[in-house]
Amino acid sequence: MQAILDVVLLALNLYIYVIIASAIFSWLYAFNIVNSSNQVVAMIGQVLYNLTEPALRPIRRFMPNLGGVDISPIVLLLGIFLIQSIIIKYIYYNVP
Repeated sequence: MQAILDVVLLALNLYIYVIIASAIFSWLYAFNIVNSSNQVVAMIGQVLYNLTEPALRPIRRFMPNLGGVDISPIVLLLGIFLIQSIIIKYIYYNVP
């Protein structure tokens, strides 16, 4: 059982990096630092969008409008940190 929890924790850690990469990419795209007409850049952006949008969309639906500032990735990261903490403190070491 601890091996399954290790895989879940590893997947959550990897998803944290995907969320951070998506946020940084969105900033680079918004400020025209990356060339949006480049096919590789567009493909990377689409992959990051497809990986993060299903988790961010429900959060955005409940968040108030902050005038162009999107804090949904921060809320998602805090949720992931909470899940990791619950798994480590209450489940991981209590499993035989």
